[in-house]
Amino acid sequence: MPIDPHVILALVAVAFVAGYVDAVAGGGGLLTVPALLLAGIAPVEALATNKLQSTFGVAAASHAYWKAGHVDGRALAPLVAFTTIGAAIGSLLVSRLDPSWLRVLVPGMLVAIATYFTFAPSLEPAPDRRPPSPLLLGAAVAMPVGAYDGFLGPGAGALYLAGLVGIGGFGLIRGTAATKVLNLTSNAVALAVFLVAAKILFAVGLPMAAGQLIGGRLGAHAALRLGVRLIRPLVVVMSLAMAARLLLSASGPLRQLLGWP
Repeated sequence: MPIDPHVILALVAVAFVAGYVDAVAGGGGLLTVPALLLAGIAPVEALATNKLQSTFGVAAASHAYWKAGHVDGRALAPLVAFTTIGAAIGSLLVSRLDPSWLRVLVPGMLVAIATYFTFAPSLEPAPDRRPPSPLLLGAAVAMPVGAYDGFLGPGAGALYLAGLVGIGGFGLIRGTAATKVLNLTSNAVALAVFLVAAKILFAVGLPMAAGQLIGGRLGAHAALRLGVRLIRPLVVVMSLAMAARLLLSASGPLRQLLGWP
């Protein structure tokens, strides 16, 4: 369906802000999915188009963290493999499972994440802490969160980050960088599924992708410059905002998108 050019410009502006926020703390979909729905786009097409544009933003952020030396490709390879498997499983289950049980579970997890990042005395790994094996971290964090991102998605970035920092012993900057790589992986898998299903509105998604590219790059540079002073409070704010949004969505297309009665 044709979209007014002024609406597309507004969506590009939303995508820029979402890309910036996503590069730092995750939760950009909290802005872009409702914006796409308000533009009159059908729920499934909104979700598909959101995956297209957000993939560009996460790719820009991942590249910025990689250039700054915070992405160890060899160490992340097993986690990327687990994420790919999880995201493929989640994407295939979209049409087969009722996601309504996630209505309470995911907001509760996001509140727990906000509490952890608020009160944790240090978000840097202890020198004597022995990190879990890549296989254990992949099975405990990368695969289940990747499956959730492929299946539904809101809050996946916060879930990746909490798992990598709390379970994997990653420092905050390294964990944020790794989160972007894993988020890019699960986004790409879900995007491939939507491409096959031909549900993406490219006339909307590609202009938004330009906004995401710029926002994602700027957000990553801000996170690298300010570190914990920016990432920690923004993770808390975005986790609570996503939890509230999921709990308070009482009606309309977003509720239909999430599969809630």
